[in-house]
Amino acid sequence: MMSIKTVFGTNIKYYRKKLRLSQEQLAEKLEITPKHLSTIETGATFVSAELLEKFTRELRVSASALFYSADEISNDDNLIGKIDQIIEQECEKTSDSIKMKIRYLTM
Repeated sequence: MMSIKTVFGTNIKYYRKKLRLSQEQLAEKLEITPKHLSTIETGATFVSAELLEKFTRELRVSASALFYSADEISNDDNLIGKIDQIIEQECEKTSDSIKMKIRYLTM
């Protein structure tokens, strides 16, 4: 069984590559050194809560997605995709509803 630091680091690398970012590019966005990012990706070090938040923002993933093992990542991507669809649909419905209410008020 892999340690949580190793799973986390592997997932950081996976999502970084998925976005086609080099270590240097991601490190710059996170305001850390490429060497620090490398030690995180290899599981040698772990992150603070603040850095975890930066990772989720820059990699566009939930914090929980960074703690799944490799075989669970594809399931998470699929689930996140479905959740994104639901959010998008609900936002469209809400937007339409608000527009109708505004039109009604201006009549």
